[in-house]
Amino acid sequence: MSNKPMLAERRSAIYFPSLSLLLVVLFIVSLFYGAVFIPPKSVFAICFGDAGNVNEAWRSIVLQSRVPQAVTAVLAGSSLAVSGLLLQTLFRNPLAGPSILGITDGANLGVAAVLLYFGGTMSITTGFPVGGYVALIIAALFGASIVLMLIIWFSTRVRNNVMLLIIGIMIGYLASSMISILNFYASSDRVHAFVIWGYGNFSAVSVEQLPWFLGFAFVGLTLSILLIKPLNALLLGELYAANLGVKVRRTRILILLCTGILTATTTAFCGPIGFIGLAVPHVARLLLGTSNHKQLLPVTLLTGACIALICNLLTVVPGTNYILPLNAVTPLFGAPIIIYVIMNRKNIRYFN
Repeated sequence: MSNKPMLAERRSAIYFPSLSLLLVVLFIVSLFYGAVFIPPKSVFAICFGDAGNVNEAWRSIVLQSRVPQAVTAVLAGSSLAVSGLLLQTLFRNPLAGPSILGITDGANLGVAAVLLYFGGTMSITTGFPVGGYVALIIAALFGASIVLMLIIWFSTRVRNNVMLLIIGIMIGYLASSMISILNFYASSDRVHAFVIWGYGNFSAVSVEQLPWFLGFAFVGLTLSILLIKPLNALLLGELYAANLGVKVRRTRILILLCTGILTATTTAFCGPIGFIGLAVPHVARLLLGTSNHKQLLPVTLLTGACIALICNLLTVVPGTNYILPLNAVTPLFGAPIIIYVIMNRKNIRYFN
């Protein structure tokens, strides 16, 4: 009898609390470290409500910027990591990621339409203009939702996952093509605004917007946890899963819906973020040595949150007021992991 399941459970019992502790430490460090130096004593005073003699600007930076930024990084990292895990299991492809189905491109197209065509504002109904960041969120969710509905519709017509994957890639190409056309006709300042948004950012979510992000992420992550048993059945193949009583078509639609909610929400609030969704599931597999989602999904969630916080910390250039683009940092983690996976693919068990 193989001892691999027992080994995975022992590793999970070690890594789950360790990653939870690391997450708490990184979250606390995020409150102390930033482009503006704030004495640790003042940060403690602000966090514990004893900020009577603390600089008001420091108080605003900690409570209005660093706290929501750290929470946003946790939500975005966990959402993208879980999305990548679900898609890699569904398509049985270790190089599948949240952007593979064109959902991210749909969100990009929605934002491009607002920034490049409408000039940063949009009208939901006649005479009701929406501007600023709210317009970007609405547009990103709308664009991603359209693509998600198309993918779900195609999933009811196409049973082959490889064909569905190709359709998703083609939809992404169509969205990218439309974005290129909008870029061609837009003014330089609007193109610049769209490029800046495309760098990705955890700091753009305000305290008022955070509950919405939290709500959508909670729905998506809860749905992913409920899908653990069907996901484990899919590891054996769709035929075996069907023989075990799993409704494969409904499960596929639920996985796509879950992935769409998590990816679209993260892209809407933070912009397109690369590599986290693609690379983090591999880190979790290497840590645990198993594909059992009962252990793998929670560890993937925590690992994604930790790596997102680390990337967020690395965007701050020490000793300066400069902030690096988020998508300039995430490849530092993601690219080496993907190269390692490609070079050692035969030695890594993805699907039991």
